[in-house]
Amino acid sequence: MDPAGGCPHAANARLLAEGAVAAVTLPGDVPGMAVLGHDALREFLAHPDVAKSAAHFGALQDGRIPDGWPLKTFATVQGMTTADGADHRRLRSLVTQAFTPRRVAGLRPRVEELTRRLLDGLEAAAADGDGVADLRRHFALPLPMSVICELLGVDAAHQDRLHELSSRIVATDIGPEAAVAANREMVEVLGRVAADRAAHPGDDLTSALIAAREEDGDRLGPHELLGTLMLTIIAGHETTLNLITNAVRALCAHRDQLALVQDAEASWDDVVEETLRWDSPVSYFPFRYPTRDLDLHGTTIPRGTPVLAGYSAAGRDPRAHGPGAHRFDVTRGPVRHLSLGHGPHFCLGAPLARMEATTALEALFARFPRLDVVVPDAELPRHASFVGNSVRTLPVRLRPERA
Repeated sequence: MDPAGGCPHAANARLLAEGAVAAVTLPGDVPGMAVLGHDALREFLAHPDVAKSAAHFGALQDGRIPDGWPLKTFATVQGMTTADGADHRRLRSLVTQAFTPRRVAGLRPRVEELTRRLLDGLEAAAADGDGVADLRRHFALPLPMSVICELLGVDAAHQDRLHELSSRIVATDIGPEAAVAANREMVEVLGRVAADRAAHPGDDLTSALIAAREEDGDRLGPHELLGTLMLTIIAGHETTLNLITNAVRALCAHRDQLALVQDAEASWDDVVEETLRWDSPVSYFPFRYPTRDLDLHGTTIPRGTPVLAGYSAAGRDPRAHGPGAHRFDVTRGPVRHLSLGHGPHFCLGAPLARMEATTALEALFARFPRLDVVVPDAELPRHASFVGNSVRTLPVRLRPERA
């Protein structure tokens, strides 16, 4: 795996041509596997002999993974994404309350208000920049970050730093010292958030998690609390940030598809689902571990191997999506994709991410129907990670002159 990340689709196509499962080398020459095919990944994500707990990570348990390994947080943080069985159900039940359909529906007015305010800020930034502004910085990032921090009761003063730390934690090209420092500072910041919520509880998820811990001391330990906050913040904004960014890139590169939506021949829901399939916000997500030697679509994955879930590859698998899998098509119809997971670890925040993205995209193109990206897509700087799948900046012109 290239620790510098980059656009994954050409490499994914080559790997998919060879099979649904591939052996890969992770940073630090750690052997691993990646599940790339749609059907294989669907089976793997729900397989009863596949675990999330790093207790099943052979190289880690043997002492062969150093502290500064850039992917270690994904294995060792305590929370829903690294728990199995009863522990996973216990942790998930505590967080579910923040993402029920009723709670998400109740958030819509706030998301719409934030969207309008951020569009004002985007327009002001463009006015200061000769008509060009970074849509990712001024719109796609602050919308989901503000919403998830409000849900958690995190003060707005922490938001920029939490995003910077999140980006470092998901980076795969980061050095050992920087990786350790980012994790340490993230824990420190979230520790201050938890202490503030404990002293001044409110109607937020962090206060609810602390209250649950106090009512039944063994329900949520201190490390689980901080781990749950970390995972919720990272997943709660990075995925939606990439989804909005990738959707805008796709629509601007396929003006015929944008016209279909603007003419009501397709919906913004269609745009979001096709973007999730065609350019998944997460490319390869770490880790799952077979608890026994596992045969998957003709390939054996040895017990204890760290396995990447190849969401970006599965989304363009022609065996699942047909010969036109590589095309962005908002009229494709019901879209089968795995970009928000499958099985017991299906993304709790999926309804919120979908609502935020459809709200943001509809309002953006209603206000700026001729918005366009001013840099060729191949020249946009990519994430320095094979985990996140997007670009670091998205300069757009809000009102291009007509030809």
